Amino acid sequence: MKTQPRRFSVIGTSGSGKTYVASEIARRLGIKHVELDAIHWMPGWQELPEEEFRERIRMETDEDSWVVDGNYSKGRDIVWSRAEAVVWLDLPFRVVFWRILKRTVSRILTREKLWNDNVENVDALIGADSMPYWVLKTYWKRKKQFPELISKPEYSHIEFIQLKSDKEVKDWVDTLI
Repeated sequence: MKTQPRRFSVIGTSGSGKTYVASEIARRLGIKHVELDAIHWMPGWQELPEEEFRERIRMETDEDSWVVDGNYSKGRDIVWSRAEAVVWLDLPFRVVFWRILKRTVSRILTREKLWNDNVENVDALIGADSMPYWVLKTYWKRKKQFPELISKPEYSHIEFIQLKSDKEVKDWVDTLI
């Protein structure tokens, strides 16, 4: 019988459900949830300097069990070298794009406070720094990049779980004990 992993990395493009899935893993297994956006984004949408970001990741993953959600390449080596499983939420483009549109509009209208009291404004919906544009820019790049990354010898210890639909996500989450 295979042992249940206790250190997870949940990846996928924006709008794929990383935070939700990571929080479900954490809740079901009684482990810590680390949201990389919460570490990365300081007040005023300022980025935490890279070395401080990496040090925080080291500290947060220096335990026996955790689930990290996020795709930050500048910290991936730390997370993946310690992870036992990587869960890739590889949902169809139309699903993540629709989700990001709905989520962004909702956050703008409700003035939802995000990490460190940051609030999304209309720039998050339109323009070069918008979330829909970010999804357009990263979706296909990640579909190519993630399989290449996981095939690297330094990550051969990782169980790679690719989930391609909401049903697959639900069914997999329901297997957690």
